[in-house]
Amino acid sequence: MISWWKLSRKLNLLVMPTNRIRTVLIDDSAFMRKVIGDIIRTDESIELVGIANDGKRGSEMALELNPDVLITDMVMPDYDGLYVVNSVIEKLAVPIILLSSLEKTDSRIFDALQQGAFEFIDKPTNLDEVHIRDYRLLELIKEASRADISLLKARQLAQKNSHDHSFDHALNYEIIVIGASTGGPGAVESIINNLPTNLKIPVVVVQHMPPRFLETFAQRLHEQSKLPVHLACKGESLKGGTIYIAPGEANLRIETNIATNAPMFTLTEKKYVEFNYPSVDCLFESVALTYGKTSIAVILTGMGRDGVVGLTKIKEKGGFTIAQDEDSSVVYGMPKAAKESGAVRRVVSLKEIPGFIVSCL
Repeated sequence: MISWWKLSRKLNLLVMPTNRIRTVLIDDSAFMRKVIGDIIRTDESIELVGIANDGKRGSEMALELNPDVLITDMVMPDYDGLYVVNSVIEKLAVPIILLSSLEKTDSRIFDALQQGAFEFIDKPTNLDEVHIRDYRLLELIKEASRADISLLKARQLAQKNSHDHSFDHALNYEIIVIGASTGGPGAVESIINNLPTNLKIPVVVVQHMPPRFLETFAQRLHEQSKLPVHLACKGESLKGGTIYIAPGEANLRIETNIATNAPMFTLTEKKYVEFNYPSVDCLFESVALTYGKTSIAVILTGMGRDGVVGLTKIKEKGGFTIAQDEDSSVVYGMPKAAKESGAVRRVVSLKEIPGFIVSCL
């Protein structure tokens, strides 16, 4: 097992802050409580104030201790992570991070997100020092402590569009591409469910999440949307009125099929600086080359800077670039980076993005 004290020294986290992020951890596995607890303790800006071994006791502890962030396992006997979310979220304004070991066909993660959970992350499986250093939990805790809880609860109230739109002229654009990370599933769902049912161009979405959940995410969107939704496949031609979700086993690109002269999906294992499998920059850069000025690109809530490079290239080619505004973003990281880089033509609130896209068409 890794020496956590040695790791904390390497991470330069030995100075005790005055305002620490008070955190409660819930997990039925004693081993995982030890692992996650030790990871949290490597960061002196975070304080682990409570640990529980089941969802019922953990929910009671959260209500009693009023932490800044609540971390809970999703899979526990009797009282699971979904129970924790439903028990706590209406009584306490606390962001909830879900620890997942669920199978890809289990939709409880997305149920919990819709009920107001902040984000989910896979449990760590490789416990060597290098992999633990790259584990995103500490970054998520810090982002969660700054999140606007009202935005998370608003996911439950999302409206859906069931109407056509009168497209009475030739469209100005041929594709819509969307990139999202933390807070993205709810934002993507809000946009997809409010596009016109007779949309004539394809929509391609890159959502950062563990690859095994992307198929379930696509299926969930398909069941909710009036438009067909599925994972993009290598060699598949793009069709108007279809929503494609980027898979996670590689980075997704769109290139011109030499035989048909039509756009098609390809996959690449090329690594990008900000994020991979799937990468927003990878998709956006390929769209800039293939569609140029006939593309609309949207960057949504999320941590980091993925999408900035690709969005810049789309703008340079004459495409229309949109960023979600700060007030409606669960995490104002990717949209902020894109705006500050000069890559964004218009900043729009989440609820207005579908209508704004249609007005551009």
